[in-house]
Amino acid sequence: MLCYEVNLSVDAEIAGAYRAWLDEHIRAILKLDGFEGATLFERAKAEDAYHDPGDDGRLLLTVQYRLRDRASFEAYLKDHAPAFREDGLKRFGGRFSAKRRVLMELAEY
Repeated sequence: MLCYEVNLSVDAEIAGAYRAWLDEHIRAILKLDGFEGATLFERAKAEDAYHDPGDDGRLLLTVQYRLRDRASFEAYLKDHAPAFREDGLKRFGGRFSAKRRVLMELAEY
């Protein structure tokens, strides 16, 4: 399994609209081949090891997508990611930021 994690920092003024859009965005991604599920988290600032002082007063979210394999992720990046990312930028411009990382499962206990 592969975990594709997207860490978001959202302006408080657009938090409601962004969350509504994000729910639709996640559901659309989950329709793609290879995506097996997702979990949405709100990050607690006090416990966030990656906390940036510039994030104060912003909504901090993390989406973790579970994918079947690396090939599914590569197909997403090639065929779908540019359009999905462009949609968010068109709607919300510079009022949010996203940092992404990929985690490869080694073992489950």
